[in-house]
Amino acid sequence: MDTKTAYDRRWIGLGVLCLSLLVVSLDNTILSVALPKLSSELGATTSQLQWIVDGYTLVFAGLLLTTGSLGDRYGRRSALSLGLVIFVAGSIASAFATSAGMLIATRSVMGVGGAFIMPATLSLLTNIFTEPKERAKAIGIWAGISGIGVAIGPMMGGWLLEHFAWGSVFLINVPVVAIALPAGYFLLPDSRAEDSPRLDPLGAVLSIVGLVSLVWAIIEAPAKGWTSPTVLTAFALGFGAIAVFIWWQTTTDHPMLDVRFFKNPRFSAANLAITLAFFAMIGSMFVITQFMQFVLGFSPLEAGIRSVPLASMLILVAPQSHRLVERIGTKLVVAGGLAIVAIGLTVASTATPALGYGRILPAQLLLGIGIALAMAPATESVMGSLPREKAGVGSAMNDTTRQVGGALGVAIIGSIFSSHYAPTISAKLGGFGLPAVAVNASRDSIGGALTVAARMGGDPNVIDTNAGRALAHAARDAFASSMGRGLLVAAGMALAGCIVALVFLPAQAVDSAFAEPAIESLVPLVDAERPALDPVLDPAPVA
Repeated sequence: MDTKTAYDRRWIGLGVLCLSLLVVSLDNTILSVALPKLSSELGATTSQLQWIVDGYTLVFAGLLLTTGSLGDRYGRRSALSLGLVIFVAGSIASAFATSAGMLIATRSVMGVGGAFIMPATLSLLTNIFTEPKERAKAIGIWAGISGIGVAIGPMMGGWLLEHFAWGSVFLINVPVVAIALPAGYFLLPDSRAEDSPRLDPLGAVLSIVGLVSLVWAIIEAPAKGWTSPTVLTAFALGFGAIAVFIWWQTTTDHPMLDVRFFKNPRFSAANLAITLAFFAMIGSMFVITQFMQFVLGFSPLEAGIRSVPLASMLILVAPQSHRLVERIGTKLVVAGGLAIVAIGLTVASTATPALGYGRILPAQLLLGIGIALAMAPATESVMGSLPREKAGVGSAMNDTTRQVGGALGVAIIGSIFSSHYAPTISAKLGGFGLPAVAVNASRDSIGGALTVAARMGGDPNVIDTNAGRALAHAARDAFASSMGRGLLVAAGMALAGCIVALVFLPAQAVDSAFAEPAIESLVPLVDAERPALDPVLDPAPVA
């Protein structure tokens, strides 16, 4: 398809890109309501549940920069098609997994597919929509579709779990891909960069080793001990690999990530904002959806319906955020969004079994509004701060920050939770006279504790003895207080991100990638031989 035809069909093309994005964003949330079911049917511990979520996001994040470069080099539409094929293959394999370990592996395959899909959608969008204001509107819609995935994911997952086996939450991806794959082939241009650099396999390996090692250490530390040799070794390996990765990117002539981009404060601060927005959203959903089912007793469908307020705010606010940016500027919108996220997390941290959903609802509304305000303008800042020929790498960097933020959210909030839950419930188990296997099951997860409580009454499905009810009550209280600890830490990180946005984001964003002549006019040339300013190395002044 030629460029003119692609431009004429740009809004239809946007629909195809959003449908492809939907399959990725849907998978991020549809699994959240299935975690209690996976805990009981696969016997997954809390750390295994974290890996079922993070195995996908880590592979996704670790490959994004490489797959973005591949799309730039060999064609973005081709990368999108390949990603959809891999993603649906991993989905089918996940649906028929027979153990937690197998599910972690098949979810990782899905992460490979997602790593091809997401950067291709945003880089194609950036090359189809070339007018800055129109592009900002398109990115707002693109971000809103992410919200739709968040919205329908828990509801759809809950409905599927009410009527079918847990594997159905993965099979739902099949019909979506069946529509998006042929539509993309016929309606999207296969754009590519004119001077795409060589690939950087060493950089890809170092980034994956660094991320996986750090997240493994964070997730496993509560069980193995924060000072255990294996955990300390994993931390050392992770930080060492990331340090070598940064060094390699500054020395090689074909880096997968040009670290000079981070000299632009707009680029750096916007990426941090996106990271923290997804840290808050994915990390909070990991514990809140379990809280609604394990502690408040909702079914998966009831929990899914009660997750709609957060997603509804994303859908309503994200597409309109660009209008607020036009009025008060990027700085205040992004910083204000992160401040609202911090407030929402603080409210959620006070939830208890007695307060019930009445405390979760306002927290979800605040989180949805805050994430929507921060996400779309920050995404536009990332894409607008890079030259158009770097769209693939820019979108991959944007998507990497999303996935890293989500992975760290699950890892850090989950690990703070685990570090508090295990000793809290252990202190209350002494009076029950339980055998060691029951004590260990209760310490591993609240699902294990509730199963032990039910068996104390002789019926594995009903807690009908005083001792069983006392153990269940203790487990629910321990879960709520542990969740609160993790969410408070997340609130502090969101507040720090708010400060960074206020300091480093420009008050009114200047589109350096699409207005090079205007930027060049800001600095007089020393002589006629001086090259045009690099929009990355010479960003517009921060207002």
